[in-house]
Amino acid sequence: MSGALARVALIGGAGQLGSALRAVLADRTVIAPTHGELDVEDGDALAALLERERPDALINCSAFHNVDQCEREPQRAFAVNAVAVDGAARACAQRDIAFATISTDYVFDGTAERAYREDDEPQPRTAYGVSKLAGELLARRHGPRVAVFRTSGVFGDIGSSSKGYTLIDKVLAQAERGEPTRMVADMTFSPSYAPDVAAAIVALLDAGAYGTHHLTNAGACSWFEFVQRAFAQAGLASAVLEPATYASMGNPTQRPLHSPLVNTTLANHGLAPLRTWQDAQDVYLARRRARGAVNV
Repeated sequence: MSGALARVALIGGAGQLGSALRAVLADRTVIAPTHGELDVEDGDALAALLERERPDALINCSAFHNVDQCEREPQRAFAVNAVAVDGAARACAQRDIAFATISTDYVFDGTAERAYREDDEPQPRTAYGVSKLAGELLARRHGPRVAVFRTSGVFGDIGSSSKGYTLIDKVLAQAERGEPTRMVADMTFSPSYAPDVAAAIVALLDAGAYGTHHLTNAGACSWFEFVQRAFAQAGLASAVLEPATYASMGNPTQRPLHSPLVNTTLANHGLAPLRTWQDAQDVYLARRRARGAVNV
């Protein structure tokens, strides 16, 4: 494709989405330093990387995303999710490098009775959501070549860099061991399969489609429905799965209870919508069977 990115710098490339991006970009030059090699908060080190490598774009997948810990450490949340994002966007703008960062459905308060569009007004209710929205706003002030990609409930073939597994890996392993699972049934979201999100990110950046985009698989469900279907499709329909309310889980953080996202921008750039979350889940389960279960 003409205009396709040839060189991409990637921060946070060891996580679910970062790993999927590296796979999508396998035929390009990808500069993906580890956290030990480059801390997103180290502005001087990032500037030196950009000067040395001169990528066409920088994609920031790093974040302080432990929602409960963000409530306890809001200064840390803002340092990583807002101040560092601002600095990275500024460094890119100074060198005419496109900048993209990953955001979240938690920028909304979850009170709408429909899926949130890109042009809906954010109203975050958690320190995490506020810090991510601050990162969006700070990045956008650095010129037109800034993209914000919001996701919701990301799951992938590779576990998180901190845990080594995904939630769906964990609950499937529990079911396979005969252990019961409790899952929240009153929290609705739009599952986001990392390989699908990554492919859409690259397609949009190749097309020069900046601005804000919601990138989730089509449809919405509760966490209980998501896990219930995974169990059924994996041949574990008899596993013990108990629905629970979020309030009954004893979590002090007031997460949004209804935060599905809908994309309204892909069609404007001639791109197809992401497949349904059910189809994406089937692909994930097939790949899990092929690679073998993860010990969790």
